[in-house]
Amino acid sequence: MPRLTLRGDFVNKVYKPHLQNQHRYQIYFGGAGSGKSVFLATRCVIDTLQGRNTLIIRQVARTLKSSCWNEINKAIRRLGMQHLFTVSKTDMTITARNNGAQMLFCGLDDVEKIKSLTPQTGVLTDIWMEEATECAYQDFKQLDKRLRGGSPHVKRLTLSFNPISRAHWIYKEFFSIWQEDRPYAESATVSILKTTYRDNRFLTNDDRAALEAEKDPYFYQVYTLGNWGVTGNVIFTNWRAETLPDPVPGETRMGLDFGFAADPCGFLLLRYERKQKRIWVMEEMYEKGLTNLALSKRLSPYASFGPIACDSAEPKSIAELRTLGVNAYPVRKGPDSVVHGIQWLRQQEIILSPACQHLREELSRYQWQQDATGQALPRPKDKDNHLIDALRYALENDIDSRYAFTANKKSLGL
Repeated sequence: MPRLTLRGDFVNKVYKPHLQNQHRYQIYFGGAGSGKSVFLATRCVIDTLQGRNTLIIRQVARTLKSSCWNEINKAIRRLGMQHLFTVSKTDMTITARNNGAQMLFCGLDDVEKIKSLTPQTGVLTDIWMEEATECAYQDFKQLDKRLRGGSPHVKRLTLSFNPISRAHWIYKEFFSIWQEDRPYAESATVSILKTTYRDNRFLTNDDRAALEAEKDPYFYQVYTLGNWGVTGNVIFTNWRAETLPDPVPGETRMGLDFGFAADPCGFLLLRYERKQKRIWVMEEMYEKGLTNLALSKRLSPYASFGPIACDSAEPKSIAELRTLGVNAYPVRKGPDSVVHGIQWLRQQEIILSPACQHLREELSRYQWQQDATGQALPRPKDKDNHLIDALRYALENDIDSRYAFTANKKSLGL
């Protein structure tokens, strides 16, 4: 390969030891603005010139171009290496001219493409899963199996992400070696590095000030400090993300929580297995500013799946949706229905499609109220719950029929 001369400051100091990291499983996590993605993009460029073939993955293919693809192309330009690579926007590949090694890009939502992807020379030596918390455990296991075949290079699977909840499979799979008071941990096969904005000398003062000014406690912990989301008062820990089968009309339920300006409209399509006490959440819609006409058009593809359970607090909207062809009906009301519905949901196994990112966020953040001493009260905070409400509505007939799914929130102190 050509001799490369790189300036000593081309990556942040904290990442330099990891340019030659040989662990099979590599975890780079922490806060926003910590430079994780920029470092890994830079390392991919250098690795490719050394003969490594890397598959770069995100959950949804269309998000790759605005993230990893752009970062890697910026890294090539920043290092002055444009003449060393052939870039194909059509098939999303970047090839080293000196050895034919490649960087390949694919989304987990394109399963068939992943199965057929192979570099033009040699075998895959590396997989980088960007925003790995979006991905299901089963996807990780399948990708791990792709790292096989003869190669002079050690195989590596790298995960980068902002942490969300300790209930996530990544935490359960890898973090038994982690100590919260240290930024790095390793075993024979796993390395974990935590970084924050303080590790990134390329940030501007305005960037740092914005992160330090974050007021939301959850976002401050996760995106400013890079900590796993606080779970002490989190209501739901009985959930995980998996790749799910396509929904089948007649076997599904649907729930809708109205919103418009300040609050989003939340819709869920799901399936419930009563005997197994298992809920499969297959699709979500989470959007502000939808008029009832626009909402009816968004819901029209689900007409064959059956009726939609809606928040009975908006009878006018329900009536209008029905005139527009949506089979909408109001849920029943009853005392303590919110709390009862939540307790019922906590007894179920909830499995989300990886595409249900907003429901994932709600389940990660939905917390009990606290008293003056910080002790949890048996009442939820009335926030981060639009899709959780839709979930309760959809399962109205499975929760004790004496209870409803919306309640007088003032009477509950919510």
